Amino acid sequence: MFATRFDGDKKFRLDDIQTDANGGLEKEEGEARGAELGKRIGELADLMYYAGQHPLLIVLQGMDTSGKDGTIRFLLNYLNAQGTDVEPFKVPTPCELNHDFLWRCHQNTPQRGSITIFNRSHYEDVLVVRVHKLTDEARWKRRYSHIRNFEAALSDNETIIAKFFLHISKKEQEERLLAREAETEKAWKLNVGDWKEREFWGDYQRAYEDAINETATDDAPWYVIPSDRKWYRNLAIAETLVQLLERHESTWLERLEKIGTQAKADLATYRSETS
Repeated sequence: MFATRFDGDKKFRLDDIQTDANGGLEKEEGEARGAELGKRIGELADLMYYAGQHPLLIVLQGMDTSGKDGTIRFLLNYLNAQGTDVEPFKVPTPCELNHDFLWRCHQNTPQRGSITIFNRSHYEDVLVVRVHKLTDEARWKRRYSHIRNFEAALSDNETIIAKFFLHISKKEQEERLLAREAETEKAWKLNVGDWKEREFWGDYQRAYEDAINETATDDAPWYVIPSDRKWYRNLAIAETLVQLLERHESTWLERLEKIGTQAKADLATYRSETS
């Protein structure tokens, strides 16, 4: 498996996972395998959509430039637009701040048969809030248990939860930020805030370690994705999603078979009544 899974059974340390893994593959081979898995994701997502039994929530977290947008573009190549939503979570609005921190996320979770991709998520409230001391320590620490309970409730509603941490090195981030300055077509991405946030790199790494350790469960595990190589990031995420969805494939096929059988029976009745 190209991703590293954490479900709370052992201590997680970012330093134990390399950011530039290649899985023993060359880029061309990795891209080809990623495309094959992407097509398989599309097939499984269609089954999930028409069976209408499970929602899929994909959570993308990572430092600036880690590839959240790139991951979304990759996945959308293969997913049916009518069953997929992307929800970005930026600085909370005044209305959102007047509710509990989970409110803006809970109302955007997927319904049965659908997929929602969170570009950032409820985890910002134990990451950026912690690093920049936007609330007191006791409050953001309590949020770990709220997050576990929130995700447990989603799981109880048959939601498949895939939480991905896109793990890049500080050096790779610098190179990506500098590339935005050097390439005209990427200049629109420039944001001085990215460089300012970089000054808190160590604080963010500790915050991510704690968040993953505190909220990784068997029903809502974290998958750490080495992301210095964009093609490897896509491959690891695609493989993980295929494995998660294939667990339910037989259930969806059984459900669709029953729907088809009932549809044939209804059609036979209609024809007998109108003949």
